[in-house]
Amino acid sequence: MNIFHGIDWVLVLLYLILIFIGWLNIYSTTFIEDDTALINLSTEYGKQLIWIGLSFPLIIFILLIDAKLYEKYASIIYVVSLFFLAGLFILGKNINGATSWYDFGGFSLQPSEFAKAATALAIAKLVSDKLFNLKKFNTQLQAFVILFLPAVLITLQPDPGSALVYTAFIFVLYREGLPVYYITVGFIAAFLFVITLYFGFLYTWLGSLLVFALILMYFIFYRKKAFKNGWIKIVGIYLVAALFIFSVDLVFNHVFEQRHRDRFNIVLGKTADTKNIGYNTNQAITTIASGGFTGKGFLDGERTQGDFVPENQTDYIFTIVGEEWGFLGSTIVIVIFTFFFLRIIQIAERQKSKFARVYGHSIAAIFFMHFTINIGMVIGLLPTIGIPLPFFSYGGSALWGFTVLLFIFIRLDANRSYEW
Repeated sequence: MNIFHGIDWVLVLLYLILIFIGWLNIYSTTFIEDDTALINLSTEYGKQLIWIGLSFPLIIFILLIDAKLYEKYASIIYVVSLFFLAGLFILGKNINGATSWYDFGGFSLQPSEFAKAATALAIAKLVSDKLFNLKKFNTQLQAFVILFLPAVLITLQPDPGSALVYTAFIFVLYREGLPVYYITVGFIAAFLFVITLYFGFLYTWLGSLLVFALILMYFIFYRKKAFKNGWIKIVGIYLVAALFIFSVDLVFNHVFEQRHRDRFNIVLGKTADTKNIGYNTNQAITTIASGGFTGKGFLDGERTQGDFVPENQTDYIFTIVGEEWGFLGSTIVIVIFTFFFLRIIQIAERQKSKFARVYGHSIAAIFFMHFTINIGMVIGLLPTIGIPLPFFSYGGSALWGFTVLLFIFIRLDANRSYEW
């Protein structure tokens, strides 16, 4: 059996390029001139190099598995991932305020990074069923439950950034036939979320009540027939909206930690940054701007070497790209990522198997969501919510999670010439 037969080497090459560039930036964050001739395995760049090296046996293992088994056991893989997420509340280790890790004597693993692949497999399995029809409410409900369960478990850790990634699946479901009004509802929900955070539950609820009253009066006086036939639906929509507003207030004030609340309040302009909570973002923007057009050069970033941006090897690693490689280098990195996303979508569209196609679109959405949120966070467009940049941010769990996501798809694509 030739496990490399049918492999899309363009996608593999893009993966290797991104990993290499990412490692160079991690190296830059912990570079010490005395160690120029030696890789220090106790540093972040040394540890990341070990994780990269261990990724290749993992890739071989993924490619050795029969592609059909990923579909056959998708449900079991999903349930196991939920089990590990739930187990964190009993056996998990708290790091930086979130109980998101299992600790194995100095070796930590974050199950939420692998749950994304498990959820993508489960969604692909569900949608590819011949009897599945996204126009029916009960099948829509099944899909939403699959997305809801891991997202809730991750939110309760609390790790809202990782949970937010699951909204990416909505676009995948839309591609497979989900009615467009769900997208509309999503935008309305996002609007209500922001409004509730800004004005609070009481004022938002009163405002929505006023809007509902005006809509109700319109139907009563001008659309009597429509009101008579659909008043239950109209009232139901309002009750759901009111419940959502209440849940936003509840989660924000009782599930999110103070650091999460502070970051949102600062971005929304509700409070001044008297505690210097926005220090990371401000320093990140300044660091990126200091790179100019061509950058200061590899290992020559004064702000990077001076640790002006905390966590610049993880969530804020794009600041190193901005300072050392400048606008030109940052553009090249963004272009490479864009080619990466488009290649995944192109490969997904050529699949004979619906399961492989849905899985491909799922991972494209996940990668794009990570990329957009991370860079948006670094340049101050989004609040800091702690989400890694794929293949760049330091961390073994993130690297392995993204590797598993990608190479399951590469294995499925390699099998496209066979009959499913």
